[in-house]
Amino acid sequence: MSSTPPPEGLLLEQYRGRLPGDETVLPPAAVARAKTSIQVRRFAGPAHYTEHLSHLRIAHLTDLHVGRVTPWAVQLAAVELTNAEKPDLVLLTGDFVCHSQQYLDRLEALVRRFEAPVMAVLGNHDYWSGADEVRLALRRGGVEILDNRHTIIGLRHQMLQVVGLDDAYTGHARREEALKGLRRDLPTIAMSHIAEEADGLWAHDIPLVLSGHTHAGQVTLARLHELAIGKLAGHRYVHGLYGSRRSGGAHPGAVYVGAGIGASVMPIRLGERGQREVAIFELGYEPGAIEEHHDEQDPLPGRPPTPEIMAKRAAAVVAKREKRERKKVRTS
Repeated sequence: MSSTPPPEGLLLEQYRGRLPGDETVLPPAAVARAKTSIQVRRFAGPAHYTEHLSHLRIAHLTDLHVGRVTPWAVQLAAVELTNAEKPDLVLLTGDFVCHSQQYLDRLEALVRRFEAPVMAVLGNHDYWSGADEVRLALRRGGVEILDNRHTIIGLRHQMLQVVGLDDAYTGHARREEALKGLRRDLPTIAMSHIAEEADGLWAHDIPLVLSGHTHAGQVTLARLHELAIGKLAGHRYVHGLYGSRRSGGAHPGAVYVGAGIGASVMPIRLGERGQREVAIFELGYEPGAIEEHHDEQDPLPGRPPTPEIMAKRAAAVVAKREKRERKKVRTS
């Protein structure tokens, strides 16, 4: 086999059969090139955390979309960049697959590479492709899944409470269930694939919510992402940090919408804000204490989905599951 590394962006399918041993391993040069397409963006946590935490580093990734569309080198690069930051905890906010269960073994291999504890919530693509199977792959990879529940983890002799909402896009989020028994004396951070759920979580004194789903619009030139994802799709939060991290501000909390690592249709990313990203949150630091990628933003007007739209989304999950079951019967 030639020792020449694969061209940048080469999908694993094109390179399969030419790799020695584990097919999830690529030459270091290919992964190094892929790192140049991923931004590491850094932010302080809410001021409220300074009362409870000396310092915890949280890494946030979203929308991995492991599959054909996103090069495997990019996925490996995202994990390596995350590990290089030495986070205390990694939080993943959904959409681990694209449109099928074909790459669940690769997803399992990927999340196992994180060197810190990992927690996650699911997204709409996970439900479309088979939520139970995605959960199984994640758990095999060592990920703790927070499906409408919360947990407490000890990190550096400090306690952090983590809330996870199941996917709101497909109608599976149950906020009251997730918050039942929540301790108000502990610093708390929340995850939701859909950022608009932050509005309800802030009311329960959760100062920071991490989310995804939008991919930042992927094309952010001339603010096209705000037109497409905000005005046309009706999202209040498109990409980046919204709200306030200080008590008494104009908003009762903050939400961060990650740009994501993968893509489900087209891998094109244009504009600085639309680049793939790993977001790092330095909890225990006051806002303004560290250099940050961008300032807090005000929400867009937004437009909540109608009951009819939510019914169609729920029906789509059922239809896709029934289609998978019929296919299994035909092929068995």
